[in-house]
Amino acid sequence: MATWDLSVTVEDLGPDAPPLKVSVTSDLHIGGVFLKVVEKTQLKKDWSDHALWWEQKQQWLLRTNWTLDKCGVHADARLIFTQQHKPVRLGLPNGATLKMRACFSSPVFRTVMGICRILNIRRPEELSLLRPVEEKKKKKDKDSLEEVYDITHLPLSTGSGQILCNGMPAHFAESPKTEDAYKMLSVSQPSPPPEAMAKIYRPASVVDKTHIHSRWLDSSRSLMQQGMKENDKLSMRFKYYTFHDVDPKYDAVRLTQLYEQARWAILLEDIDCTEEEMMLFGALQYHIGKLSLSQDAVSSSQGMDDLESALKSLEVKMVGESNSTDMLDNMTAPELTDYLKIFRPKKLTLKGYKQFWCKFQNTSICYYKSKEDRYGEPIQQLELKGCEVAPEVNVAGQKFCIKLLIPAPEGMNEIYLRCENETQYSQWMAACKLASKGLTLLDSSYQSEVKNIQSFLTMQRSNSAAASAQTDESINTHSLVSPRYHKKYKPKQLTPRILEAYQNVAQLSLTSAMLKFLQIWQALPDFGISYFMVRFKGSRKDEVLGIANNRLIRIDLGVGDVVKTWRYNNMRQWNVNWDIKQVAIEFDGNINIAFSCVNADCKVVHEYIGGYIFMSTRSREQSDTLNEELFHKLTGGHDAL
Repeated sequence: MATWDLSVTVEDLGPDAPPLKVSVTSDLHIGGVFLKVVEKTQLKKDWSDHALWWEQKQQWLLRTNWTLDKCGVHADARLIFTQQHKPVRLGLPNGATLKMRACFSSPVFRTVMGICRILNIRRPEELSLLRPVEEKKKKKDKDSLEEVYDITHLPLSTGSGQILCNGMPAHFAESPKTEDAYKMLSVSQPSPPPEAMAKIYRPASVVDKTHIHSRWLDSSRSLMQQGMKENDKLSMRFKYYTFHDVDPKYDAVRLTQLYEQARWAILLEDIDCTEEEMMLFGALQYHIGKLSLSQDAVSSSQGMDDLESALKSLEVKMVGESNSTDMLDNMTAPELTDYLKIFRPKKLTLKGYKQFWCKFQNTSICYYKSKEDRYGEPIQQLELKGCEVAPEVNVAGQKFCIKLLIPAPEGMNEIYLRCENETQYSQWMAACKLASKGLTLLDSSYQSEVKNIQSFLTMQRSNSAAASAQTDESINTHSLVSPRYHKKYKPKQLTPRILEAYQNVAQLSLTSAMLKFLQIWQALPDFGISYFMVRFKGSRKDEVLGIANNRLIRIDLGVGDVVKTWRYNNMRQWNVNWDIKQVAIEFDGNINIAFSCVNADCKVVHEYIGGYIFMSTRSREQSDTLNEELFHKLTGGHDAL
């Protein structure tokens, strides 16, 4: 067997060291090359984390039992012997930066799992990494603002069962520096001053949002394959908006970072909300900020919080069980009938709301001229399955409307329902929300949905008598509401309104306040939509595709209106033509759509859809083991592992 020279650059010898020449034969396995390289360096050190990177082919040679011949390595190959774990600067949802080691040789999916294991975040499949948006910086303040928490010395294998020490994982309790890092991860941070907030990148339009979402890394390829280098900056964010099994007892870091991501989405106007909702979000942030500062109070109330949440989940289980037996006994859905006002906006019409007798049946609303006509044919039956439901509420002005966008062959029909009062609104809104998901009033979640809506309305109700006595000079309204409201109101107008809303949430514990914030965020109409610029087959203009956890949305770029919605549960199959970069999806009822991506790789869109379908396969009964193979099968495309 002929012997030949292989050129290997060893990074540990320094940047100026020439490549080593190692004499090899084609049947030598990769592990044998490792040994020869290590012997030749004459360095005594731990080489266990090193591997060979093949520069021209942009791939790792990780299968140590494969021969050079099997890997296709010949004399012209340039190999680099380098560490698999390298430091990266990781931008977190709360705006802080961690410097830590991450795996550059595994698929990004597994790299994120490793990062989450160190940071004590459960459910790593919900998060991913993306390239941060380049910020325009002046030469002077290159990195002056950024405080970096360095935890590169932490061990990489922390085991799956975390050992707690002083309420934090043992590996964080080693030194004051790492304790600070854990505190930053698990406790909500105070907002930066207004001048720092003004520098943070804000997406100005849906088009800007499509650029952000095009930056997600490919989960089935490694960091090195995607051009990442040592000490590069990456952002870690929750990518899939289906938060499975959030438990305050085990999820201190996950809950805090999730709250921070939600909070910044609202402050940077990444998601729209009404003025009343904004004041409530401001009040909750103010409350969470106050409780986070008095950290001693947190540890003592933590036990009570855990007890509360345990009792609550027990209550839900017991209620659920008794409900289902009652339901089986009588098997009749709660009937919802009442007079409602209906308005259908049409072009060139000035007609307002008209009153009709409405009846909720399964997943549709039938409406009649009056109660007496209810046994005859309805004027119309509105099928709500697959529709978009949005609140149009102003509690102070006693306006309680429900906006429905109902799928029709030519697009979406817009219809408004106007309710008389909060009680009627809560019942009909809950029913519409369930029906849009294909659920009837028989579903056990109906009553809790009604209660959630009612408690949310109660929080928005003003409590001016109590608030007028209270003023707080230290309140920084700039860090509590989005810029739009700063242009509209002065701080001294905002402060009393935030304190007014604060009266309704002041009694909540820290965990409950965070969970309440997340609950209201998740109820916003635009929650959890990731936007991509696409061109549909047969269309001549660019449009926006919104991908949510249960549906795809077609949005007209010109007016920003929803044109069409397709639900995943009606999806038969989807595939990608990788040559022309086109995604094709087939739905029930012979509905086929196809589109190409304009400013993102179609792999990113394909991975999003597959990822959400993977998320829907998780169940509470499963242990913490992830079915990684299934994830790659659903998201990996033609290079699925």
